[in-house]
Amino acid sequence: MPELTYPEVGATRDGRLPAGYHHLRHRVRLPDGCFPAAADAVLRWRLHRAAGVVMRTDAARADPGVRVTPGLGVGPLRIWGPTEVVWAASEPDRAGFGYGTLPGHPERGEEAFLVLREASGVYFEVLAFSRPVHWYVRAAGPVARFFQHAYAWWLGRTLRRLCA
Repeated sequence: MPELTYPEVGATRDGRLPAGYHHLRHRVRLPDGCFPAAADAVLRWRLHRAAGVVMRTDAARADPGVRVTPGLGVGPLRIWGPTEVVWAASEPDRAGFGYGTLPGHPERGEEAFLVLREASGVYFEVLAFSRPVHWYVRAAGPVARFFQHAYAWWLGRTLRRLCA
């Protein structure tokens, strides 16, 4: 069974993004009252699928140890990124998961997708730390970083639509 490709496993759980990686923090407010639906959409892959991501997984829900391979792009240009869920939360005010990269992923690191209920409202948050593994990701440089931010923005927009 392939091992995770980075040593800081679980760092996104508490929002601690380790040095030596590119960091991503994206947060968007969701409609009031949508916490249960948003949490379910995140934990059951519905958010990612509604955003156009192909999710290859044998589990209906994100739980620690579940292997999932997201595919971004279309046809032969689709890039697959094998990952493993390293933590999951399903609490009254916090729900989501973090997954880490496995061999074959174009980057090394971890990404988390969270729904948070706070006094000021309901929020969706994407946290990630990563660095390129393959030459084509290194060569893409700022374009790859832009894509990550655009992807997080798109997920937030998609979740707002699912909550409406």
